[in-house]
Amino acid sequence: MTRRTTPLERVRNIGIMAHIDAGKTTVTEQILLRTGKIHRAGKVHDGDATMDWLPEEQERGITITSAATTCSWRVEEKDHQVNIIDTPGHVDFTMEVERSLRVLDGAVGVFCAVGGVEPQSETVWRQADRYDVPRMAFINKMDRAGANMNAVLEQMRERLGCEPVALQIPYGAEDRFKGAIDLLERVTFTWDEDEQCVRSEGVPESLSDEVETLRAALVERLVEGDEALLEAYLNGQEPSISALHARVRAMTVQAEIVPVLCGSALKGVGIEPLLDAITRYLPSPLDAGDVVAAGGEETRTPSEDAPFSALAFKMMADEYVGQLTFLRIYSGVLEKKDRVLDTATGQLERVGRLLRMHANTREEIERAFAGEIVAVVGLKQVGTGDTLSDPEAPIVLESIDRPTPVVWSSVEPETRAAQTRLGEALRKLAMEDPSFQVRVDDETGQTLLGGMGELHLEVLCQRLVREYKVQLRVGRPEVAYRETIAQEVEHRFRFKRMTGGPGMFAEVDLLIRPGEPGTGVLFDETVRGGSIPREYIPAVEKGVREAAEEGVLAGYPVTDVEVILRDGLYHENDSSEMAFKICASIAFRDASTQASPKLLEPIMAVEVTTPEEYIGDVIGDLSARRGRILGNEQRGPARIIKARVPLAQMFGYASALRGFSQGRASYSMQLEGHEIAPDAVADEVRRLRMNSDA
Repeated sequence: MTRRTTPLERVRNIGIMAHIDAGKTTVTEQILLRTGKIHRAGKVHDGDATMDWLPEEQERGITITSAATTCSWRVEEKDHQVNIIDTPGHVDFTMEVERSLRVLDGAVGVFCAVGGVEPQSETVWRQADRYDVPRMAFINKMDRAGANMNAVLEQMRERLGCEPVALQIPYGAEDRFKGAIDLLERVTFTWDEDEQCVRSEGVPESLSDEVETLRAALVERLVEGDEALLEAYLNGQEPSISALHARVRAMTVQAEIVPVLCGSALKGVGIEPLLDAITRYLPSPLDAGDVVAAGGEETRTPSEDAPFSALAFKMMADEYVGQLTFLRIYSGVLEKKDRVLDTATGQLERVGRLLRMHANTREEIERAFAGEIVAVVGLKQVGTGDTLSDPEAPIVLESIDRPTPVVWSSVEPETRAAQTRLGEALRKLAMEDPSFQVRVDDETGQTLLGGMGELHLEVLCQRLVREYKVQLRVGRPEVAYRETIAQEVEHRFRFKRMTGGPGMFAEVDLLIRPGEPGTGVLFDETVRGGSIPREYIPAVEKGVREAAEEGVLAGYPVTDVEVILRDGLYHENDSSEMAFKICASIAFRDASTQASPKLLEPIMAVEVTTPEEYIGDVIGDLSARRGRILGNEQRGPARIIKARVPLAQMFGYASALRGFSQGRASYSMQLEGHEIAPDAVADEVRRLRMNSDA
């Protein structure tokens, strides 16, 4: 069997993640330029960035879909293969970050030297925490007015709960920013007019005392966890540079520290040392270790000698080759024409073609090895989160969670021809994007699109028109409210129906009470003495869950409720699973009506960055939107206003903010949770809901 050309220990699977506008796509462009993958770095706002290839990305100047590429970098006379996924920074497209982090071994968090740790920075950092992804950080835009690396480091400690360790300090700042000084090696990096990296041994005399003080603290932090190094250091023996690099790597892989570098990606400053650090410190698939099956009973070793296993983490419809399935291969080897088992469906699938992706361009390959990220053509029924494995050695890996939509909008095709194309187009978009859902309203027959925000749905509708030639009329986005209860209620209900044949009989005694936020519907039972046979209890749970899909207040799904089946009765001849399901469904609805049902509305964490002169306008407008102001702080020359605002009040906010700030203010928001809506709001939502159903 043909072996891989790059040893597995020199493979890096990394993601570039950040808040919107922190510069992560520009960082990726510069990485591709410095590694020779491209010959000119595109610019996001010019619409020619390699990794932002969708027309919607080029028009808006933001990343919408994650894009994969592969490059190589030589460090210490060894070539490394670096597989990169550039992820979106806008909260509406957070699913792209979620599924990318699920399959990556390491990540680079990009932070703006002025903006620091912004809301989406926190979100993507928490996502990486969830998957135990080791990280390093790159503080970008050091040449901007107000740049402050130390302030960003402090924000990382406070807001992210990590230990950032600066391996560099900036050489100058703002308009005097020249480069970076490496603390471990005591060298100075500058970049000439042609953006070429110049490495100079030693440090500027004016900074030598600061460098030595910071270096001593850094070395002490690195050696304190290694007994041999610590003992030698305390005896006056200076650790070698290679030993210090090894300690940084070990502590990074164990997520004890986050190495931090700095630069200005737009000017190409700091990219070569960043690439050195990525290959030196971030883990290889071997460092990530064996992948564990869902349930923790089986493992796969990251080796081409192990049975094949992979996770399908992304789907993409390609106009030239059809459906592309992106795979992270965890073990074994995959070749063209191989037959693999989709353990989610139990179906065998044949691999048509194997591709190595560079954004939206493709390189055909014959085989792919453990540790690689590739795309496959020819898989028919595979979905996001499915495990593919050797048919002779099946395994099921942990899947990928799909978020619940927070916004819905109706769409209606303008012509009969568009109607026939709409269904297939929606199927393809839903296949690509697991955070996008489609449903048909049973009463109105309207097609409803669900997504993570106003921008998410707007982009999807644009793609329907542009890519699939479906002319649409789009309804105003609507909030995905939920319902809950405020009181504990016990309710006993008997369901009895006599027909010409066997009757239907069931009786249940339910206790329902408010649950913890975010827990959904929890079901338990305390039935004793056989008052309800065990085989009917699953039917009771099913009836409760079906009833919870449509609340009694305004028809929205019920959440954060505990339901306990305490007792009941059955009839030997007339009881059945169907009878208990119907009985439980009615009992739950009756109990909910008595339990003070409440409307839950999505609450957004909003952060507005504004010049000083518009603070009053911003705060007044947010307050008028039922917002609660949480803070007002200085960050560089701008003011940062933090608030919590109901999602329903944030539609159209971008235009309003642009209007009263002359386009000088910006904002970001992300879902923070759900809160009980005021009674007046609940009454209005219920009235509108009833009118729309009429």
